[in-house]
Amino acid sequence: MNFVLMIMLLMVTIILAVVIIIMLVSKKSLTDNQKATPFECGFNPMSYSRIPFSIHFFMIAVIFLIFDIEIIIIMPMILTMKTSMMKYWILTSISFITILIYGLFHEWMNGMINWSM
Repeated sequence: MNFVLMIMLLMVTIILAVVIIIMLVSKKSLTDNQKATPFECGFNPMSYSRIPFSIHFFMIAVIFLIFDIEIIIIMPMILTMKTSMMKYWILTSISFITILIYGLFHEWMNGMINWSM
């Protein structure tokens, strides 16, 4: 029993020594508050939560998601070109691309793609 107690005391001593050495050697500064705070979409999350953010940022994010999903849909269309009936494939591809071009034209005319507002 005395041997088990000495081993446990030795383990606790080693653990405490390692923790103290890590705390002394670590380069993380407690005074560096700017790096420790999260950054969300260009505004401080610790401030008042009901302040308005840029709707332009939101529209750019939505446009990015739309065209990101477009790529996900176009890739299988290209891969299935040889395995499907050509007239249905062409009809589907042309209608899909026409809808995308119409959406891009609509965004362009409403000024959603304009970066400088």
